[in-house]
Amino acid sequence: MDIQPIFRCAVGMDVHLAIIHVCVILQIPDGEPQVHRRQFSTFQRDLRAMAEWIAGFSPETVVMESTGIYWKSPYAYLEKVGLRALVVNAQHVKKVPGRKTDTSDAEWLAMLARAGLLRGSFIPPEDIRTLRQISRYHHRTTAMLAAEKNRLVRVLSDAGIRITAVVSDAHGVAARAMIDCLLDGGTPEQALAYAGRLKAPREELLASLQGELSEDHRFVAAMIRRHITTLESQLADLEHRLFNALKPHEAALQLLLTIPGIDRLAAAKLVVEIGFDMSAFGTAGRLAKWAGVCPGNDESAGKRRSGKTTPGNRYVRTVLCEIAWAAIRTTSQFKSRYHSLVIRRGTKKAIIAIGHHVLKTVFVLLSRQVPYHDSTVDYEALRVQRNAPRWIRELKKFGYLPKAA
Repeated sequence: MDIQPIFRCAVGMDVHLAIIHVCVILQIPDGEPQVHRRQFSTFQRDLRAMAEWIAGFSPETVVMESTGIYWKSPYAYLEKVGLRALVVNAQHVKKVPGRKTDTSDAEWLAMLARAGLLRGSFIPPEDIRTLRQISRYHHRTTAMLAAEKNRLVRVLSDAGIRITAVVSDAHGVAARAMIDCLLDGGTPEQALAYAGRLKAPREELLASLQGELSEDHRFVAAMIRRHITTLESQLADLEHRLFNALKPHEAALQLLLTIPGIDRLAAAKLVVEIGFDMSAFGTAGRLAKWAGVCPGNDESAGKRRSGKTTPGNRYVRTVLCEIAWAAIRTTSQFKSRYHSLVIRRGTKKAIIAIGHHVLKTVFVLLSRQVPYHDSTVDYEALRVQRNAPRWIRELKKFGYLPKAA
């Protein structure tokens, strides 16, 4: 049985680094469908010409594969001419063996699109899509900062300074001040003056600061220290830019901030990846599947073979894991759910499950535009606990309660 067409005109695009193969299938009334094939380079002038050529057919659907980052430029030029393409997963459109060429790839995409057999991936609006550059670069810069901090600790350890043996955070305010004093030529006794309120005994702190810092150690550590300062400044600039760009969506961010474990940065990173319009996903399950945090579905002959999560948006997955670690330390339903899961499933699977739960909660909040309400928390009791001392003072002040003798 032949594939039955649904659309009158469909376009398939096979996108590469330097060239794009385009195939247009146009149904002619009372005749065989016409097939038009052309190749375009990926330079600006050719992308503009490609978008105008495709728009001239007034296609009902345009499909391209999600090949790395190469799809972004042609997608943007198609948007400028009023066409919103479907970016599909390459695994969903695998070619029939024996017919693999770039031209046939584009034609196969057009045939499947014409029959309505392809479903596009989620692509956020342009204003949100461009903010992904800031959010994802912040993610990379944070990783670089963590690597540089670890590198500084290794340099100090190589010189015999074992501050990490007595201080939990070698980059806290006090520990950093002591390290800076040593690198600037101070003695361990002088550095100990910056210990502040550290709980470690002063004798152990002094012993951990005693080492043999050579000139090479000081030189490398000074370079790492300058790099750390630069990265911290870059992170602050990125966060400032991201928060300013999201000011028009402040109401949605405030809704997410009501969820335990979510701070302003996590909320901003999350909405930049998933957007604000949850109707693009339809259901919370589809959103979780797209993010790669829901259990896999592999069953045959009545037997469940695997529950491994599928690959998804790794940036959303990372943010959700960070939120989950913070949420299980709060007095919320996430904490009790984690402790019930960790015994049976282990720490990593339990954290993914909590991240899955958080993402479904985000979907509900953004869909219904309501704040988070925890069913396990007595909000009235919390309000009384917070305000009771003030209420009692006021009642005593105006004579409704007897004053203490």
